[in-house]
Amino acid sequence: MENMDLEYNTGRNQLVFREYGRNIQKLIEYAITVKDDKERQQVVQYIIDLMGQTNPHLRNVEEFRHKLYDHLFIVSRFKLDVESPYPIPTEEQFAIKPAPIPYPVRKMNYRHYGQFVEKMIKKALEIEDDEKRQAFTHVVGNYMKLVYEQWNQDTVNDIIIRQDLETLSNGKLSIDDDVILKKSNLTKKPKARTTPSYRKPKGQNRNFSGGGFKKRKKS
Repeated sequence: MENMDLEYNTGRNQLVFREYGRNIQKLIEYAITVKDDKERQQVVQYIIDLMGQTNPHLRNVEEFRHKLYDHLFIVSRFKLDVESPYPIPTEEQFAIKPAPIPYPVRKMNYRHYGQFVEKMIKKALEIEDDEKRQAFTHVVGNYMKLVYEQWNQDTVNDIIIRQDLETLSNGKLSIDDDVILKKSNLTKKPKARTTPSYRKPKGQNRNFSGGGFKKRKKS
């Protein structure tokens, strides 16, 4: 039996990007060992083309090619000395942990209306033209009614919407009493499904007991 030189995963170095596979990583490791600068640059260009085949529809997208070059240097542990059309990343850039993004915490007086209603009210207050502001206020009122009914699964009186609108806008927006807000059809309950009536096949006796004809008793 021939002595086969097998390679096991336990003896391999860590795969940096699984999506490129082991062969791409080996090619990059080979590119590091190439001493001639011109030849090394050609090898890297060949590797970039191979890496681009993972997403061929993005090969010519500038941001995608930038990402490929960044991944190339990351896989090489920043040891690859080649020219790049993009800024070459450094190991220090990836060693710094990004600052945590604070979770947005906002106090909402009426959670069932959501933040979008508050933004709409703020937008309405910025409208200088009185007629346009009043028309937009009606839109806000209709949307508040829609959201209210969606949240509570029930109808709501327009008086409540008017009061909530005045509260949220600090009394700066109002809807006249003669304006009827639009009703939504979302609160209608779906029709109950009726089960089809069972029908016995034709020819089957309703009082069929399965016992056949009974013999008459002799008198």
